[in-house]
Amino acid sequence: MNAIYSVKEIYIYPIKSLAGISLASAKAEEMGFENDRRWMLIDAENQMLTQREHRIMSQFYPQISNGKISITFQDQKHEFSTDESLEDAIEVNVWDDKSQVVEVNLETSKWFSLHLGFECKLVKILKNGARKHESSRLKETFNVSLADGYPYLLIGSKSLDFLNEKLDEKITIKRFRPNIVVSTENPHEEDDFKTFAIGGVQFKNIKPCGRCVMVNNDPENGRLKKEPLKTLSKYRNVDNSVLFGTNIVSLNSGIISVGDEVIF
Repeated sequence: MNAIYSVKEIYIYPIKSLAGISLASAKAEEMGFENDRRWMLIDAENQMLTQREHRIMSQFYPQISNGKISITFQDQKHEFSTDESLEDAIEVNVWDDKSQVVEVNLETSKWFSLHLGFECKLVKILKNGARKHESSRLKETFNVSLADGYPYLLIGSKSLDFLNEKLDEKITIKRFRPNIVVSTENPHEEDDFKTFAIGGVQFKNIKPCGRCVMVNNDPENGRLKKEPLKTLSKYRNVDNSVLFGTNIVSLNSGIISVGDEVIF
């Protein structure tokens, strides 16, 4: 493998299932990039909320600046500090994993409840180890954030190019909510990456990522479409799972940047 493998794009998603933020560089940590999916919305029964059931969540746009997160929804805006939280711990489930979280503040929960149209809370995972995810494939346990499973999702550029060749309406990489997009030579070769380094950070590939109907939610307008899952299922269906991108973990901390070479 040669130097054509480099980082093209970096994304974080501070609040699970809300819109992402494109970055020039990011700090890699065990739980994922700094500020990536450390927050999550839960309903009145403390169940997690995602775009799978509430597509409008894609229309909430976060930004981070000077220790504050601002959220824009339509013509409304709300802001809270990245370090604020209430004291009482709440136990929530992220799929099969239990996690300890705390509510950010009452005002922020009220703002989201108003705009989503039902009672909800914004919660935060406070520390490394508050949620553990076990890999049945590797028989290993990882400290993770509030992401669906693993801390990082990596996608190769040729995988999207190959898919778009088959689609009448072209899509962007945002449909797949990656953390790292790398330039590649062949479609889906990232599935077979083993260990590699970016900017001094060592990464380990865990397994290709099975995709759900959420990739059919157009992030530009929150509308549910038939693609790309329909087309992907014709050539990327493995053991009843439609694969696109691969789940990875970091083995140490450090800064990675757009343009960094991927070293194998």
